[in-house]
Amino acid sequence: MHVAKPKTVLALLAAVAAAAAAGSALAGGSGTIGPEGVPIPNGPVLAPSFDAAQLGPVDGIQCQAREQVLFHIHAHLTIYVDGKARQIPPGIGIADPEAQATPNGPFVVAGSCFSWLHTHAADGVIHIESPVRRTYTLGEFFDIWGQPLSATRVAGARGAVTAYLDGRVIHGSPRSIPLTRHAQIQLDVGRPLTTPVKISSWNGL
Repeated sequence: MHVAKPKTVLALLAAVAAAAAAGSALAGGSGTIGPEGVPIPNGPVLAPSFDAAQLGPVDGIQCQAREQVLFHIHAHLTIYVDGKARQIPPGIGIADPEAQATPNGPFVVAGSCFSWLHTHAADGVIHIESPVRRTYTLGEFFDIWGQPLSATRVAGARGAVTAYLDGRVIHGSPRSIPLTRHAQIQLDVGRPLTTPVKISSWNGL
C-alpha cells in the first residue's frame, strides 16, 4: 500500500488537535476535536465509506497511487438529519484505506489509490487534491462516496434538504454546490433546522 503521509504527520496532527482544543475551532456546533484540529460531530456515521474509486474514474475524477498537490485545498461538510448530527466517514475516495490511531481519533494515512476528492478523518473535511485547477462540486464528492444527493435525499436520509454555503441558504440542487477553498457546507435533512456550523480556525489546512 502507498503511504500517503509520513509518520511524522501523526505528531503534527496531535499538535494541531491540541492547539484547536485549547482554542475555539467551532462556532454554532459541538463535537470532539479530531486529528485535523476540526471537531468530529457527536452522532453516528451517515453512511459507510465506499471504495467507488476502485471502480475506475468517477465523473472523470481519477483515483491515483499518490495524492496530487498541484491544486490542494479543503472544504468542510456538516450533515444533520432531523436536527441530529451525523458523521461523514474517513476513507471516502481512498481505496483500501489504512487508518492509524491518533490521540484524537483514527486518521487514514495510506491506501492503494487516492481520488482527487477524499476524506482522511470523520471530521467532515474534504480534501481536494487534484493535478488540475478546477472547481469540483458536492455532487461529485457524493458520487465518489457512492451515495445519492438531491433536494430530497442525502445518502440514506430522506426529506426536504436545506443546504447552506458559508452560512447562507443555497437554492437549487445541492449537487451543484462548489467545493472552493474553506467552503463551509451544511445539509439539513428534515426539521428542525440547525444553526449553520462555522469553523473559525482551519489550523493550517
